[in-house]
Amino acid sequence: MVETYKLPEFLNGRIEKPTYVKWLARKASTHAKRDRSRLGRTISVQSYKQAIHNAVETSKGVDWYTGEILEWEKISSYDNALAKKHRSNYKASLALLPTVDHVLNSEGNYDFVICSWRTNDSKNDLSLAEFISLCKKVILYHGQFSRN
Repeated sequence: MVETYKLPEFLNGRIEKPTYVKWLARKASTHAKRDRSRLGRTISVQSYKQAIHNAVETSKGVDWYTGEILEWEKISSYDNALAKKHRSNYKASLALLPTVDHVLNSEGNYDFVICSWRTNDSKNDLSLAEFISLCKKVILYHGQFSRN
């Protein structure tokens, strides 16, 4: 049986289906491999593909945490040579690159949300509550004085 994933409607005209399917397969494979180690149990790539695809559809193309419109046109475009040459400037140019974030549910399994690379990098391994708490601290601290 051939697996097929319909290109989410909001991606029509933005990316081609083969690009999306390739991205989805890579993300599912990477996360399944990592989570087998983390959780110590069998995880199928197919189940992760479906879960990530569902998260993409639910996202409607925006970062789950910030609501920013993601730059889906940039998926599967990372260039190691450019990253090495331009370092943080290159990474900054991919700030709104869509990526997959793990969200641990109450059963101890992972669910997924879609967010920007910048948000995922900032959140790291924090829970949602921990991330929001950190963001509030930043806002409170920097809200005490004005920077020009």
